[in-house]
Amino acid sequence: MSEEKIYLYPRWVRLWHMMNAVFCLFLIITGVSMQFSNPKVPLIRFDLAVSVHNIFGILLIINYLFFFIANLFTWNGKYYKIEFRGFYQRVMAQFRYYTRGIFKGEHPPFPITKARKFNPLQQFSYVLVMYIMVPVMVISGLGLLYPNVIPTQLWGLSGLHITDLLHILAGFVISLFMFVHVYFCTIGKTPVSNFISMLTGYHEPH
Repeated sequence: MSEEKIYLYPRWVRLWHMMNAVFCLFLIITGVSMQFSNPKVPLIRFDLAVSVHNIFGILLIINYLFFFIANLFTWNGKYYKIEFRGFYQRVMAQFRYYTRGIFKGEHPPFPITKARKFNPLQQFSYVLVMYIMVPVMVISGLGLLYPNVIPTQLWGLSGLHITDLLHILAGFVISLFMFVHVYFCTIGKTPVSNFISMLTGYHEPH
């Protein structure tokens, strides 16, 4: 296997990724502060948390639209197209590697190449988050920002409560993904090589 570095992350991907991380971090902190607000001991003053959350929510929407459109017109979008034939077997092979093989010093079953940036589990999780959870969070967030557009009743329940629940659920899944993502980024040639890739654009193979 060649040890040459692979240019996988063009400048726009790196810039989008860094901005996305910052926006999500602010949204998580302010969202948690609002969810578990205590007037006597606030993490962030409630009105300030709401304002900051709304601002970074709008910024995230703009950033996401850029990501979505860029993926439609650049080669980066092909990495998110799932080939369903044999997908389950590939996912299980990657799962076995993460749970057993990696601790035995085995080589990854789906090493990163120019044609394949994600292994099957990464691809599934990225598609789930970026193409399902983020749109749910954006749509529900806009609904909470403009509650007049939310139906009063949905399936016999409060439309506002359902929208709020969807927003919290999507936010939780995305937050969990971010923490897991950071952990798996340490599983590279060195614990910091994947982080360096986001600065240089070059992936260093195992």
